[in-house]
Amino acid sequence: MLPSHRTNLTTSPKECISFALRLQKSTCARAIFAYTSPVNTPRTIHNLALIGFMGTGKSSVGRSLATHLHFRFVDTDELIESRTGRSISEQVFRGIEKQVVAELAKAQRTIISSGGGLAANEENMASLKQHALVICLWASPEVIWERVHTQTHRPLLQGADPMSKIRELLAKREPFYKQADVLVNTEMRSIKEVVQQVLHQFNLARGTSSAKS
Repeated sequence: MLPSHRTNLTTSPKECISFALRLQKSTCARAIFAYTSPVNTPRTIHNLALIGFMGTGKSSVGRSLATHLHFRFVDTDELIESRTGRSISEQVFRGIEKQVVAELAKAQRTIISSGGGLAANEENMASLKQHALVICLWASPEVIWERVHTQTHRPLLQGADPMSKIRELLAKREPFYKQADVLVNTEMRSIKEVVQQVLHQFNLARGTSSAKS
């Protein structure tokens, strides 16, 4: 849980990610952090898409947001698993994932919780931004490991050095994650706090007041 003092930061995308990466080494990890990037093209926002690494809270936050907004909730990984019903290769998975993202372009009033690697495809990101506010939930490698190390269903954690793998993939996906409209730090914050921040950003993007959500 965060202390009562809260710091809101607005800065450039590069500084935004740099700050987030420094959180693991600083007491600033207790600060609320969000960055809204400028929207350069006209957009009609019908949905809200959550991107980010595993363990950042996308599913939990997404389900809570769906309840608050009376939206449908879609977890792309769960949707893919329900369609295949079996173990598939990474290449096949990414192909189906791309199809799912394209289908969601027709969605209305939907919270989309994406798989950790979905945003690493530029076409996926471009598609999401056509109809959704894209919010990246962020956490440091250490915090991610603390949250997920007991979970046995994640293939990423089955290797000899899962912590190194987390660092490697997070660094590789960073350029894609920072293309989100909003970055929200989830460290040292409850799900309720993260949900409130995301709701605030969503209402701002749609030009509505919190009272209407």
